[in-house]
Amino acid sequence: MLKYLWLSALVIFLDQSSKWFMTSLLSLYESIAVMPFFNFTLAHNYGAAFSFLAGAGGWQRWFFIVLTTVISIVLVIWLKKLNTQAKLEAISISLILGGAIGNVIDRIYFGYVVDFLDFYYGTWHFATFNIADSAIVVGAGLLIVDSFIAKPESEQKSA
Repeated sequence: MLKYLWLSALVIFLDQSSKWFMTSLLSLYESIAVMPFFNFTLAHNYGAAFSFLAGAGGWQRWFFIVLTTVISIVLVIWLKKLNTQAKLEAISISLILGGAIGNVIDRIYFGYVVDFLDFYYGTWHFATFNIADSAIVVGAGLLIVDSFIAKPESEQKSA
């Protein structure tokens, strides 16, 4: 099922090129209104989801790089062992893998993750995020959906 790695590569390409474009377009914390509930706002996330551990003093950069590398290796092994009928599972894993690698590239090069998608309602803003984050969430959601789908016995066994 490694044939689905093209999807990971696509996520990485879209994520990195969109981050490059937004970084060249905006200064840190600068916003461009797109819709009444959506801005492009450049932000740097030194932590994990919702800035978890952002103020931890710098060690978290290396922790998240190592953690993401280990998780990525596990995802590739999981993908390799999938049965050929497990297409939704393979797509899910590939999306998660692409998102994880997209964000770890930022951590390696910058020490933070570049975020720019800013959804809000009135004065309440959801955590700013990026394409890699979106791929991880969609992939995780599809993986959950896939876990509820009844599978034939032949698909339940690894290839």
